[in-house]
Amino acid sequence: MKIYLDGKFVDEADAKVSVFDHGLLYGDGVFEGIRLYGGNVFRLDEHLERFEYSARAVMLDLPLTRAEWSHAVCETCRVNKLTDGYIRLVATRGVGDLGLAPWLCSKPSYFVIASKISLYPAEHYEKGLAIVTVPTRRVGPGAFPSTVKSLNYLNNILAKIEARQAGALEGIMLNDQGYVAEATADNVFIVHKGELLTPAASQGALKGVTRSTIIDVARDLGIPIREANLTRYDLWCADECFLTGSGAEVIPVVKLDGRSIGTGAPGPVTRKVLAEFKKRVLVEGTRI
Repeated sequence: MKIYLDGKFVDEADAKVSVFDHGLLYGDGVFEGIRLYGGNVFRLDEHLERFEYSARAVMLDLPLTRAEWSHAVCETCRVNKLTDGYIRLVATRGVGDLGLAPWLCSKPSYFVIASKISLYPAEHYEKGLAIVTVPTRRVGPGAFPSTVKSLNYLNNILAKIEARQAGALEGIMLNDQGYVAEATADNVFIVHKGELLTPAASQGALKGVTRSTIIDVARDLGIPIREANLTRYDLWCADECFLTGSGAEVIPVVKLDGRSIGTGAPGPVTRKVLAEFKKRVLVEGTRI
């Protein structure tokens, strides 16, 4: 595998960053996870826009233009002869002293990885996930904006560990007010009385690119959709539930905290939305 690192391609074994890189020392950096389907980088421009916004929010000056990032992503896929897979785009503050001060870092470091990914076993996409609510709360926007995809994911990692300890592959994270924020790595949607509902970013949800795609899909299909404050009660009593993310795509949830959701099987709205989503991944984006 070839990695695009600081402007050149290197072998995977040679793709290294300094131990003094502030991305490693302090999680000071931003990233994007992007999918490649049949040679189409799905919604690349939207991902790059969010990447730029994340960097701007943490006052990190990106070393490339939007067009240069796009070229780097596509070229990394081409060099690795990849037509389907997962792309990780990362920018760190770069090498600096042992101290928090970002202005002591001389220049950012960046890299692009294009590889394969499989988050959940295939049968769960057909039968659905059984998940749990985890104790760790989502960091609120008053502490750090959930819209920034930073390299510090310990909040989500702790929640992921708790889900696994409970025997689940995924967990629901609440915010400090007890409202549903998101799953450990995915956005949350429920269907209730024919309406599609999802938590707002103000509740701690990431503005996911797949999430925005599902919102577009629902509107095009004539399915009522809106952001709403959701509690565990709303998920327990939902007719359907599913999670979305670049890695997970769209995966049904059929049980939460030992309670069956709806019929205990993926529902018709979920299947309809998923079918339309699969059509779009091959046409909405950038050809490599």
